[in-house]
Order: sequence, then structure tokens, then C-alpha cells
Amino acid sequence: MRTPESLTALVTGATDGVGREVATRLAQLGATVLVHGRDDARIEATIAAIRERTGACDLRPLRADLSRLAEVDGLADEVLASVDELNLVVSNAGVGFGPPTGHREVSPDGHELRWAVNHLAPHHLLRRLAPLLCRSAPARVVAVTSIGQAALDLDDLQTEHDWDGTLAYRRSKLAATMSAFDLAEGLRGTGVAVHVLHPATLMDTAMIREAEVPPESTVEQGVTALVRLTLDPELDHRTAGFFSGSYPDDAALHAQVSDEHVRAELRRRTEETVAATLGGPDVPAQAGTPDAQPDSMTFV
Repeated sequence: MRTPESLTALVTGATDGVGREVATRLAQLGATVLVHGRDDARIEATIAAIRERTGACDLRPLRADLSRLAEVDGLADEVLASVDELNLVVSNAGVGFGPPTGHREVSPDGHELRWAVNHLAPHHLLRRLAPLLCRSAPARVVAVTSIGQAALDLDDLQTEHDWDGTLAYRRSKLAATMSAFDLAEGLRGTGVAVHVLHPATLMDTAMIREAEVPPESTVEQGVTALVRLTLDPELDHRTAGFFSGSYPDDAALHAQVSDEHVRAELRRRTEETVAATLGGPDVPAQAGTPDAQPDSMTFV
């Protein structure tokens, strides 16, 4: 990776919790930070707070509701139009378990909400940004998922039956993990490393408080692990790693991650869902070269 002050970094879900603290740390180290959120007022307040704490000047607002794939597309368009280089993406935005009395929610596109935000949005966004990441190599993607994973039901990916917030969350995070590993394989050899991180267990965030679950970790613990994974030069020549906190932990991965049939079916159905929602073919991704063009990239 480059030195922090030479980085242009996108942090999704940067207006609260771990995302906000990571954006602050990166800005403090001198990076140009693209601060994503879904509410203009909160983005502006976040940027003002980061500037007050760090003195950083190069903070750029990006607004998009990641439950709407058209806005995910718009977010990618804005990034591609506004920066010449993108060296780091921290895919952090997500929807948690929800309250204990919660019910199944759907996105404006008609998808189960956790599936839409935690899986479909980063899947599509990262593939739209992949050519720019390749041209900016060395570059890195850190996908924030969870060690709490539940098996995918290929007949019910969006948990229409026997819905439970925790189950839907864990399925979406397993899907996001598989998608990130697919991306890592597709970008192998391009200078873009992709890693997956469980920052810490049940951090004391708004998500956990909403779920009325006792926290087991601090936000600081998760932030420390995440910042380390974004900048550690020891990871320059590795990709497709799963980390629990600051340590590799491939043993914690769900068995379905290595199930080629499940991976292929998830990939196919995800691309079909994105294409149908946007009214056109999904932007695929595959191994390419750092100067690959967007229309020439095809991911497996």
C-alpha cells in the first residue's frame, strides 16, 4: 500500500460508529477521504466533526441510500467522475439485527432489507469501482462482514419464510463474504488486494443497542483492527484473507464459503437480481490488468 497521505479512500457508512472513526483516523493520517452516508445533514456534521478533531481538509461528501441499487449505481458514477485514483475502499455500511420485536422489511427495490444493503449494494458497488481500483494499484478493499454467519438457503436467499432479523443478517453477511472472495479471485494479479474482516464481536454501536444485545467489545477495538487491515504493509502481497480482529481466522469461515456450487449459485442469482433491478446487465468482474477498461472486465 501507499503511505496514508497519498491515499484516496472511500468509507461507506461513515457517519456513525466504526465507519466514522475509521474515516477520522484515515483523515488524521493525511488521506483524502470520501465520506459516504445516506443523509446530507449527517454527512456534513460528520465532516465538520472530523475537521475539528484532525484539521484535515480533503474530505468529500457522498450521499447514497444503499438500499436502492439505482443510488448505488449513482454513488459509483460520482466516485468515478470525481477522483482520478482510488486506493482504498472500506465497505462498512450495513443494517444490523434490528429490534427484538422487528418484522421483515423490504428495500424500495423490493428486496429483503439486510440482503439489499449488506450484500447486493457492496457486490455491485465494488464491481463498478474495480477498474478504477486496478488503475490505481496498489489498492486494497476491506469488506466488513461478520463471524456470525448462517447457511444460505438457495430456495429462500432473502428469508421470505421464517424470517428473523438475526438470521437474515447472518445470511447477508455470509453472502457478502462469498462475494468479496469472488472479487479477490477476479482481481488476483492486478495489484488490488481484497480482505474480509470481522472487526470485533458485538461492538457497542447503535446497531447492537437497537437489538438490545449486551455489547462484548468496544468500537475502539473494531476500529483498531480495521485501520490495521487497511494500512498494514505486510498485506501488500496477499489477498482473499479473512480476519477476526487483527488476526487471520480462516477456520472461522462457514463451510459454504468453500462450497463451489453454493458460491456459483449465489453469484449467478445476485447478478440476475442486480440486472433485473437496474433494468440491464450487471457490471461483472474478472481477473484483469491494472489498465483494464470497465467494459472489458468480467468477474467469475
